[in-house]
Amino acid sequence: MTDYETLRQFADSYGLLAMAIIFVSLCLWPFRPGSRDRNHYAAHSILEDHEDGE
Repeated sequence: MTDYETLRQFADSYGLLAMAIIFVSLCLWPFRPGSRDRNHYAAHSILEDHEDGE
């Protein structure tokens, strides 16, 4: 059975590495190839005039 120190060492090393990789991946996600149109739509959709019957 694992004890607290073993889990703590794992979290300090590999847990931090995993969180750093996830953080960098999420920061770079909008800059991936092919996402320009979706990002432009998301940025400007609030400014468009939609008629929803209201």
